[in-house]
Amino acid sequence: MDYLPIFANVRNKLCLVVGGGQVATRKAGVLLDAGAKVRVVAPEIDPELVKQKGVEPVVARFEAVHLEGVTLIIAATNDRSVNKQVSELAQARNIPVNVVDDPELCSFIMPAILDRSPLMIAFSSGGASPVLTRLMRGKLETLIPQNYSRLAAFAERFREMVKTRVTNPAKRRIFWENALEGVVAEKVLTGDEGSAEAMLQQMLQSEDNIQRGEVYLVGAGPGDPDLLTFRALRLMQKADVVVYDALVSKPIVEMTRRDAERIYVGKKRNDHTLQQEEINDLLVRLAKEGKRVLRLKGGDPFIFGRGGEEIETLAAENIPFQVVPGITAASGVASYAGIPLTHRDYAQSCMFVTGHLKDGTMNLDWAALARPKQTVVVYMGLHGLDTLCSELVRHGMPDTTPIAIVQQGTTQNQRVFTGTLATLPAIAEREKPQAPTLIIVGGVVTLREKLAWFHPQNS
Repeated sequence: MDYLPIFANVRNKLCLVVGGGQVATRKAGVLLDAGAKVRVVAPEIDPELVKQKGVEPVVARFEAVHLEGVTLIIAATNDRSVNKQVSELAQARNIPVNVVDDPELCSFIMPAILDRSPLMIAFSSGGASPVLTRLMRGKLETLIPQNYSRLAAFAERFREMVKTRVTNPAKRRIFWENALEGVVAEKVLTGDEGSAEAMLQQMLQSEDNIQRGEVYLVGAGPGDPDLLTFRALRLMQKADVVVYDALVSKPIVEMTRRDAERIYVGKKRNDHTLQQEEINDLLVRLAKEGKRVLRLKGGDPFIFGRGGEEIETLAAENIPFQVVPGITAASGVASYAGIPLTHRDYAQSCMFVTGHLKDGTMNLDWAALARPKQTVVVYMGLHGLDTLCSELVRHGMPDTTPIAIVQQGTTQNQRVFTGTLATLPAIAEREKPQAPTLIIVGGVVTLREKLAWFHPQNS
């Protein structure tokens, strides 16, 4: 994060705009909308700007004396030497200064603004691409209708009353989410605030029964945040506590609610932060405390994710839960690597197996895996690669069978190593792929040479 996003209170405070043209007029208008008093300094000032209430026009070249009593400064001239002078004098006095379209001279930048007062949305590219920022603003305009300002004002009007009646912060958050995502919000947005208020009062009367604790078992997919489902994103923003695995990528964890408690329970080879039974007990304890718990798991919770074990415990303790499927690693990683799992010419079936069983062995049904015309996908099999290749060959699979290891698939760190059952162990020893990895065995691996260029992650 290159800039700290903040909202400044400039109401009834003096702000300075240096420049008198169209750009300066727009910037002065933003300050006036925020309730500021605006001093405009320039040899020539747009007559329309002079007419605006709250503007103090100063027809002159900029001098240091014009900084007197100023809280915030915007330089919007077409002379960089003047802009630089303004910036240097302002920063020497610790006055926040923005120079339009010149980030190097800024101590703060002006974001694009979506105004749904009292709801305000500001976003920025840090000066990297103002055009992209404006395009994003246009997209948000269509997603957040103008009447959301009415909903924000409604929530502001009842905020103190709800705070007094619902004293538990966790329950109060749930109360407002239920109100602002349900029928109350719909009534406000359609202009029927009388009915909305009556419904809100009814909700307050049953405050003790707002919501019990609940667990959301959510598949985070193989790593790329773009592969999350809409439902996963919605629940990620509702949870009070996030319990997440080592296989969940950092960008996805960062998409959870910022004020939610985050608990890492990652399990790596021979290094378990918590045993599975302890994780199960943790979910139960947090839910019984009345919290909404997001159990965020890499891939899909029900495909080698131990999701079944966790919901068994939740069901036994009568804890409500929801399960949100995710794109499993086999599907997502293979796609990004350019390796289809099935193909009429190479594979009419596909098997998913884990290369690391509960007892630490790799004791698989080798005869079934070695059958022709199928694809075998091995999760967590890197440390057993030698065993995997030798056993498949021993049970009848040709040692020329294509095989691939995909490292950290669907992420920017994705690498793909290909070979045969005879050659890949030596390749892996030399290249040392980094976990998490996925192993794909079968004729479909040969298609990578034709298809891999479709994804920029491929190497």
